[in-house]
Amino acid sequence: MGCCGSRESKRDWKPLEDRSCTDIPWLIIFILFCIGMGCICGYPIATGAASRLISGYDSYGNTCGHNNTKIEGVPLSGRDMTEKKYVFFLEPCNLDLINRRIKSIALCVSKCPATELLTYNDLKKFALNNGSHLCSYDITPTRYTSHSERYTKCPKLPVSQSKAIPLLHRCIPVDIGCYAEFAQGFITFVSDNTVLRRVIAGVMASKEIIMGLCLLALVLSLIMMVVIRYISKVLVWILTVLVIIGSIGGTGVLWWLYADHRIALENNTTSAFGKEVASDNVKALLVYAIGATIFTVVLLLVMFFLRKRVALTISLFHVAGKVFIHLPLLVLQPFWTFICLMLFWVYWIAVLLFLGTAGTPIKNNSTGAVEYHMQGPLQYLVWYHAVGLIWISEFILAFQQMTIAGAVVTYYFTRNKSQMPVTPILSSMARTIRYHLGTLAKGSFIITLVKIPRLILTYIHSQLKGKENACARCMLKACVCCLWCLEKCLAYLNQNAYTATAINSTNFCTSARDAFLILVENALRVAAINTVGDFVLFMGKVLIVSCTAFAGVLALNYQRDYTVWVLPLLIVCLFAFLVAHCFLSVFENVVDVLFLCFAVDTKYNDGSPGRQYYMDKALMEFVENSKKMGWHKPDDGDGREMKSMVRGGTVA
Repeated sequence: MGCCGSRESKRDWKPLEDRSCTDIPWLIIFILFCIGMGCICGYPIATGAASRLISGYDSYGNTCGHNNTKIEGVPLSGRDMTEKKYVFFLEPCNLDLINRRIKSIALCVSKCPATELLTYNDLKKFALNNGSHLCSYDITPTRYTSHSERYTKCPKLPVSQSKAIPLLHRCIPVDIGCYAEFAQGFITFVSDNTVLRRVIAGVMASKEIIMGLCLLALVLSLIMMVVIRYISKVLVWILTVLVIIGSIGGTGVLWWLYADHRIALENNTTSAFGKEVASDNVKALLVYAIGATIFTVVLLLVMFFLRKRVALTISLFHVAGKVFIHLPLLVLQPFWTFICLMLFWVYWIAVLLFLGTAGTPIKNNSTGAVEYHMQGPLQYLVWYHAVGLIWISEFILAFQQMTIAGAVVTYYFTRNKSQMPVTPILSSMARTIRYHLGTLAKGSFIITLVKIPRLILTYIHSQLKGKENACARCMLKACVCCLWCLEKCLAYLNQNAYTATAINSTNFCTSARDAFLILVENALRVAAINTVGDFVLFMGKVLIVSCTAFAGVLALNYQRDYTVWVLPLLIVCLFAFLVAHCFLSVFENVVDVLFLCFAVDTKYNDGSPGRQYYMDKALMEFVENSKKMGWHKPDDGDGREMKSMVRGGTVA
């Protein structure tokens, strides 16, 4: 199963019509691991933890909406709560920020208070009229106004109007203002409470603008995909010119707005709140302007040094545009992957919450509340579940890469494009599921092995922040950086290994070795085409983010008197980058797959009879130019022509 144990003999790169299953032992291991994940989900369901989470439980171990059994040492446990289906917290705004929970006594009630209750007499009337006791079970409603412990065992007055959360049966206050303390504690970098309030108010005041700008980012990403598809030849130069204009123009606009707002602040005669908002905007604009200036200078320097190599990517981009014309479903790959990841993450979070309410009921001697803890070997289920999050997420991403690679490989090595399958993407998915899931399991597991220690070291560094000495801090950061670089290198090698598997139907280790050798033999082409191509796509992402940010600056400029720009603009830019990355990462994968196919094609073919190229005419022109530049010639090979991926309309 290991790479060193691969005994498959070295073979030439020849796209196969007949495929075989790869890395079957790793597929069996992955299936067993997924069965273990299913058992972890079944454990809290079988022991009632899932029911406790969904229905809710009080501080005495009673599950709301159920008839409960007695817990030893807890007098108020074992009650029949069939008619009391909602959880009510005496102090819903008393939040424990360290343990991320509500620090309050919880009770099972039959109804949440729909109106504000101001006095204990109101509590008494509410309990008698609705049968919903809002004080501890050992206090009868008639004694709410006179009981000596009413200040600790009854809710703090006034009781806010609350509403039950759908599905989770918790009474939550309608006024979310009580959670301002939680928001203040969560954003620890904000030292001034008034700044936090103004930032949040700015987000709420400009929520329509934020939603509109996010939609604009999505539209710009789709337009970029259309541009890539139809005018890929001039795309490189269009992006280069637009990024230069956009960077310089955006930087100039930011400095102009900074000067304009500063002059307006000096002449400001409005209220104190208006001056504070204007002062925050001036500071934010200064930071943005300086950052944009530094970014623009660095970008222009990089583009100057790469100006000669940018032209080498045009041919490859042109072929990538043709791929999207023949394989339009490639555009939808980010959506399917995103949906699969979201469904899995929702499932993972739900099971994690189930595990949080699983285990043995234990009475907390300090608070008197019942808490559930897993003991013995069961407490390690959470770690197993955490590994599953990384491995399965990486597996889903690897499945997308293999699907794209299979479809592009089929396109490249099919001489007669009219013989392409009707749906190459679906054919590639079926081929991956039938033959290569074990390869994906092994490749994603390797990434998991590197990612887990990096995350652990990152967590340790965050926990020891301010406590460790400078040497330990430097060593931790160096280890995290090295693991991050190793992860990125392995991810790139994995992607090329999946492409080699899609071509040769070899196992992961053999494919990774063959792909690595091809990349080493074409090191100059990797630097000149692949890297520059990624840089051009990065410029496309910068263009989308810049246009969205520029529109955001213009839109928010009309609300300068009552909106702080910092958080709304950051939210919009982050969303724009994520959307652009999802779309353009597909094009990036296509370029990488085409490059490896191109390298294989030039290695074993030279255009002579019997050894004709598979590549597009645009790439043939690139080959002629590369020969003039003194690049290496194709190997002699065995004198036989490489097989086509499709023969007689059949799919490899």
